[in-house]
Amino acid sequence: MPRLLVAGIGNIFLGDDAFGVEVAQRFAATGPPPGVEVRDFGIRGLHLAYQMLDGGYDTTILIDAVSRGGSPGTLYLIEPDVENLPAVPADAHSMDPMAVLRLLRTLGGAPGRVLILGCEPASLEEQMGLSRPVAGASAEAVEFLREIVARELLPCSPARAAAGRAEEA
Repeated sequence: MPRLLVAGIGNIFLGDDAFGVEVAQRFAATGPPPGVEVRDFGIRGLHLAYQMLDGGYDTTILIDAVSRGGSPGTLYLIEPDVENLPAVPADAHSMDPMAVLRLLRTLGGAPGRVLILGCEPASLEEQMGLSRPVAGASAEAVEFLREIVARELLPCSPARAAAGRAEEA
C-alpha cells in the first residue's frame, strides 16, 4: 500500500497563511485512511524536510496559501517539477514549499511525488483567523483533499496514471 504524507504549512498569526494548518487539522479530524499520515508543520519547514527525508513516502501533499493571481479562495492543485530542483543551503526565513523541497534535495533526499493543494489568500497581514473567502474554501479543500488522497492510494496502474496530472508549476 502506498504511504502518503499530508502536511499543513503556514503561520496562524498571518491571516490566510493559516490555510494549510486549518485544512490539515480538519482532514485529520475526519480520520484519514490507512497509509496516510497527517501533520501540521506550521512554519517548521526544516522539520518537514527531515520528515520527508526519513518517512519513505510515495506521495507528499503540501497544503499552503499560494498566491497565483486568482480570486481569494481559489483552490489550486500544483505538481511542481521536483526532478530539476537545485540543492541549496537552508534559509530558515524562507520556508515556502519550494524552499522545503530544495532543502530536501540538499539533504540528499528525493521527495517522490509531490502535490501542492493551495488556496489564493485574501490577506497575509498580521491577524488571527482566515478571511471569509479562504474560510469558505477550507471545507471545499478538505473534500478535494479526500479525493486526491483516494486517487493517490490506488495501486500504481494505468488507471492511476490516467487519473490525470496536476498543473505543472
